[in-house]
Amino acid sequence: MAQALVNMISNPVNSTVPIAAEVFKKAGTYDEKKLFGVTTLDVVRAKTFYAGKAKANVADVNVPVVGGHAGITILPLFSQATPKANLPEEDIKALTKRTQDGGTEVVEAKAGKCNFR
Repeated sequence: MAQALVNMISNPVNSTVPIAAEVFKKAGTYDEKKLFGVTTLDVVRAKTFYAGKAKANVADVNVPVVGGHAGITILPLFSQATPKANLPEEDIKALTKRTQDGGTEVVEAKAGKCNFR
């Protein structure tokens, strides 16, 4: 009998994955190798910001991102980004901060522009 892989794509992923794990444990169906959290959004942000600074096509860029999905827990690994751009340290720090604050940047940009009445 095949068992499903569960891929959580929700916000905040760093909270919902542990909640799902507890639900599966209670049901007796938890398998740590079959429950995943997806933070693709952070990868897309890091790639986009890096491509802009590196003057590269975003489709050709890869930036690994590890950690959580909130603020400083998001760690884009620009040192391992491809293609290699040899950006100054201050650019890397700014890109890291922007990637970590990307969600807040979007919320602030949308402030007052969404009306769900």
